[in-house]
Amino acid sequence: MEMNLFNESQQLDVNAMDSEFAERVLNKALRDFRKEQILKEIDQSLQKRNKEEFLRLTEELKSIL
Repeated sequence: MEMNLFNESQQLDVNAMDSEFAERVLNKALRDFRKEQILKEIDQSLQKRNKEEFLRLTEELKSIL
């Protein structure tokens, strides 16, 4: 019985670590995706010579980096 509780405790620790790792991977993927979107929008704002949009987007980019 005691060995079984130990194994269950270890399994819970592994599950928590797996969950945390998966969350970190997902968050990084979302940040990377948003970063690419912002960079494209910055390019568009430069082409349109839209200073306000450019400044807003560069601030948003800084906040996610």
